[in-house]
Amino acid sequence: MTTASATPGDDRVKTKSTSATFLGMPAVGAVIGGLAVAVLFLSVAPAFRSVGNIGTILYGSSTIGIMAIFVALLMIGGEFDLSTGVAVTSSGLCAAHMAWYFNLNVWTGVLIALIFSLAVGAFNGWLLHRTGLPSFLVTLGTFFVLQGANLAVTRIVTGGVSSNDITDMQGWKSAQAVFASSFKIGSVTIIIPIVYWIFLTLLLSFVLLRTKYGNWILATGGDDKAARAVGVPVMMTKTALFMGTGFGAWLLGMHNLFEYNNVQSGQGVGQEFIYIIAAVIGGCLLTGGYGSVVGASVGALIYGMTLLGISYAKWDVDWLKTFLGVMLIGATLVNQYVKRKADSR
Repeated sequence: MTTASATPGDDRVKTKSTSATFLGMPAVGAVIGGLAVAVLFLSVAPAFRSVGNIGTILYGSSTIGIMAIFVALLMIGGEFDLSTGVAVTSSGLCAAHMAWYFNLNVWTGVLIALIFSLAVGAFNGWLLHRTGLPSFLVTLGTFFVLQGANLAVTRIVTGGVSSNDITDMQGWKSAQAVFASSFKIGSVTIIIPIVYWIFLTLLLSFVLLRTKYGNWILATGGDDKAARAVGVPVMMTKTALFMGTGFGAWLLGMHNLFEYNNVQSGQGVGQEFIYIIAAVIGGCLLTGGYGSVVGASVGALIYGMTLLGISYAKWDVDWLKTFLGVMLIGATLVNQYVKRKADSR
């Protein structure tokens, strides 16, 4: 009787080294970039070192991160959503207009806005499936539809370009407490979107890495035809991902409404690219099937640090977008390099 034994160099029993495991993490490029940005601004901007400014940095990051993590999941699933920036504005306007025009409790407007935002996401997923068009074209169309509706409907309802004041309506104070309250931890002011951002990052990371639905997302983004062949409900998975970006747009739109008391109808244009940049910096591949929710959050944190760091360093803020472009290219190259190194070990 013979017993099979592994021979030296047998790949079947080869164990990855710690460094290979680390390099195989999609978020590694974002972590390296985040550390580099933090060191840069800590060294050149004295105000950046103030503990009290941590809350300001986290708040700026959270308003990007809430959307970026949902965009990251969608990109891992192999799709894009170019309507996310204006969808945030649409959701805030929907809540404000419905409450004011029909004299409803503010919470009723909030609920209608949630249904509307989820419906937009579901429509994007349905149209993608029915037409077979690239999500780039489908959501670009949605972008223009929402952008035009934001301006036109706001002029019809209010006669201007921003939502009416609903601060004296029933339900305002309790809704503001949910979407725009703040508290202090020592000298650091924590505005509630920070809490939602961190919670959702942990929740969506768990979903992606530890659930069957997470496996479906990765399989769909890697090869949707192969995924469909083995029983993955590709249409449902992608539609749910689009509805996820709708939920993110609703949450951020509600914060904007209750933080600033009104919503400007022209807001949001261009923000979709910031969300995508955060996701790509976080390790998401444009081809789908690979990426990290935590990485997207770190990408948003990089944006928050850069936004404040440039100001604190007294640099010309006109260079912000240039800096982000350099970070995008650099992170993409780092992600490709470390993935190749990890795959070769």
